[in-house]
Amino acid sequence: MDITIHSSYLPHDDPDASLAFYRDALGFEVRGDVGYDGKRWITVGPAGQPGTSIVLQPPVPDGCGITEDERRTIVEMMAKGTFAGINLSTDDLDAVFDWLAASGAEIVQEPAEQPYGVRDCAVRDPAGNLIRINQRP
Repeated sequence: MDITIHSSYLPHDDPDASLAFYRDALGFEVRGDVGYDGKRWITVGPAGQPGTSIVLQPPVPDGCGITEDERRTIVEMMAKGTFAGINLSTDDLDAVFDWLAASGAEIVQEPAEQPYGVRDCAVRDPAGNLIRINQRP
C-alpha cells in the first residue's frame, strides 16, 4: 500500500501575516490563494515537494456546523496556542532557528536535545499554531 500525506490544515486569523510567515520566514512556496465570502484559504508547501502542502484556512468558516460556543472555544485556544500545530524537519536546525529568530517569529523553545530522542525547536506562527522543527538524523 502506498499512502502519503497530501495536505494538512492549520487555522489562521490573519491571512497576510500567515502568508508572510510561511512564505518569507519558512521559505515555503505559495501554491494557491483562494478567497471566498471574505475569507482566504492559502496553500503553501516546501520547495521540491509538490505533493505535500499545508492549507492555511479560516478557523471556523460559516456553515461548518460549529456552534457559537465552539467558535469561541476555538478562538480562545488559538489565542493560547493550543488549538493546532505541525512538526517539520530540516537538515540544519540551527540555521533554520537562527533564520526564524531573525525574522521575528515567536520563539517557544530554542534548539535542544529532547528526552524522547530528537533535537528540535519550537516557534508559533502568527495564528498561535505550534510549529516544532526536528533535526533530521
